Amino acid sequence: MQNTKYPRAEKLKMNTEIGLLFEKGKWRTSGNLRIIILKDKPTLPVQSGRFGVSVSKRYFKKAVHRNRVKRLLRECYRLNKDLFKNAFGEKTIAMLFWVSPEMPQKFQDVEAQFIKLCEAQKK
Repeated sequence: MQNTKYPRAEKLKMNTEIGLLFEKGKWRTSGNLRIIILKDKPTLPVQSGRFGVSVSKRYFKKAVHRNRVKRLLRECYRLNKDLFKNAFGEKTIAMLFWVSPEMPQKFQDVEAQFIKLCEAQKK
């Protein structure tokens, strides 16, 4: 049985980690999804994997729309956590962004782009 929880310990919340992620992280893009990743290295030790989601106010003016997209992105991660960890590694800090002004029609559309992003990383 796979672990489909998204516990508090996995949530990216600390400003220092987020700042480090933007300073030293690498960007990947697939469709409307963009991710910034920082993997565990000897110079930058990452204790555990953390994952965060962000949606720009520039694209979605209303909070209900931003929250809807964030819920979809978190659900994609939660359901495909094993695929994500195989692609990016166990000890990885990552933040996922939705970079389109279009509201996703279905969860399956977002999930397909997330899977495509993870599979592109494996290669």
